[in-house]
Amino acid sequence: MKSAKYSFVLLLGFALLYLLPLEFRALWQPDETRYAEISREMLAAGNWIVPHFLDVRYFEKPVAGYWINNLSQLIFGHNNFAVRFGSVFSITLSALMVCWLALRIWRDKTVAVLSGVIFLTCLLVYGVGTYAVLDPMITLWLVAAMCSFWLGTHAQTTAGKAGGYILLGLACGMGVMTKGFLALAVPVLGVLPWVIAQKRWKEVLLFGPLAVLSAVVITLPWALAIAKAEPTFWNYFFWVEHIQRFAEKDAQHKAPFWYYIPFLIAGCLPWLALLPGALKRSWQERSSESGSLYLLGWVVMPLLFFSIAKGKLPTYILPCFAPLAILLARHATQLLASTRTLKINGWINVAFGGICTLAVLVVLAPWGVAKHPLYASHEVLKAIQAAVAFLVWALVGYLTLRNNARHWQWAAICPLGLALLVGGVIPDKVIDSKHPQVFIDVVRPELESSRYILADSVGVGAGIAWELKRSDITMYAKPGELNYGLTNFADAQDNFVSREDFASWLAEHRQQGNVSLVLLLSKDKVPEDQDVPPPDNIYRKGRFVLFFYEKTP
Repeated sequence: MKSAKYSFVLLLGFALLYLLPLEFRALWQPDETRYAEISREMLAAGNWIVPHFLDVRYFEKPVAGYWINNLSQLIFGHNNFAVRFGSVFSITLSALMVCWLALRIWRDKTVAVLSGVIFLTCLLVYGVGTYAVLDPMITLWLVAAMCSFWLGTHAQTTAGKAGGYILLGLACGMGVMTKGFLALAVPVLGVLPWVIAQKRWKEVLLFGPLAVLSAVVITLPWALAIAKAEPTFWNYFFWVEHIQRFAEKDAQHKAPFWYYIPFLIAGCLPWLALLPGALKRSWQERSSESGSLYLLGWVVMPLLFFSIAKGKLPTYILPCFAPLAILLARHATQLLASTRTLKINGWINVAFGGICTLAVLVVLAPWGVAKHPLYASHEVLKAIQAAVAFLVWALVGYLTLRNNARHWQWAAICPLGLALLVGGVIPDKVIDSKHPQVFIDVVRPELESSRYILADSVGVGAGIAWELKRSDITMYAKPGELNYGLTNFADAQDNFVSREDFASWLAEHRQQGNVSLVLLLSKDKVPEDQDVPPPDNIYRKGRFVLFFYEKTP
């Protein structure tokens, strides 16, 4: 009976954190609108081989991540819930494998369940796991790969070992088809310290070819299919999306070596106080507990790899939180006799929630001391809700301090206020630059009546395409991430209009129907600053502006 009640509480908490809020938050541009539209176009065209984005070939990522999103939209329809459910599904499967691996290593059900709970409630995991990007999908395959390797190396029979290595290859192959050759580097680096310490080179060399073979088997059909359909795909994907992004001087998202440290620390909330001790314990136990070394290598080696790479994004280290969650859970269960660290964890959550609450009320609110408060004068209710969301975090942290030895696990519900309220507390300043769906709803009649729609932002163009269920959005002035597809294929030349050519293009095309030009203005710009022919109507909301041109006789 107690077990059933506990399971119900876990499922209810999961639903409140991961499922209920998905539909009630507008899509963010450029990421969420991009991945929503790519999958919608793949379903509409029935082409599951070559990704297209706004009717343009899109080679930045392989296809398996889109497949998960495709299935989500196929099952749930074209809505915000479906766009994000692929990420939730991937993170949930990752959490289940985290529980499985923890149970295999420690043979302790408490550690296993707690590992999954900690993983799902770490701030970075929750933030990325409910956001429509491909990182939860690559995390799924990397966690599967590391679990498969552990399974293979600890099997007692030759068939069992072979099966583990075959699963390893299948997981790596799916990872390659999700986000590229990164899916090979992370598992290899992650297991390296353990293989060296355990002197398992012979076994790896003996069974490793099975992993390579299974990876080739699962990736080869699609690799050949896209090479046949688009011969330039692999050249672009390898050199631009791997070498340039991670190593060259002009790599995207350049950042210093220490970039990931603050994200690792903040990402561990609401379990931050456990982090130093968990890392220390795993290092001290590296000789006596092979599982500790395995998990520590899985955390540290990929983290070093991503830190050395020139291109960095916080989402890249998401896979590191799977082993970290197990180490945190293991360390926490060893502290039950002495609750000092667990009390510190409670006070950290009280402090974090309290400071954020004060920041909203004292600085960001309309009455705040900031020269330009984040919330406008008409957004008092939003500011109060934002403060309440963080106050929940602080109050839950305080709750864990009461009978700390029994209640410390309730830190898992610290993010609940944010999860349930965040969709309603986004300031208008942010909505009017990052949530194109809200603007599109205002100007929907004009957009739906337009024969041609142009946008100067890929993210905004994707939002329009998603809302109107039409992919023929023409890029204006800035090709952005569609540059390769627009400039290297003759059939995509009409999908871009330069600023210099717009006047002549407009004179010709508005004879065929209404034309809408949607721009995302810089903060200090006004519509009158735009060098475009005078429109018949102008609609503006924040940084979004629509120039509407009626059809000429």
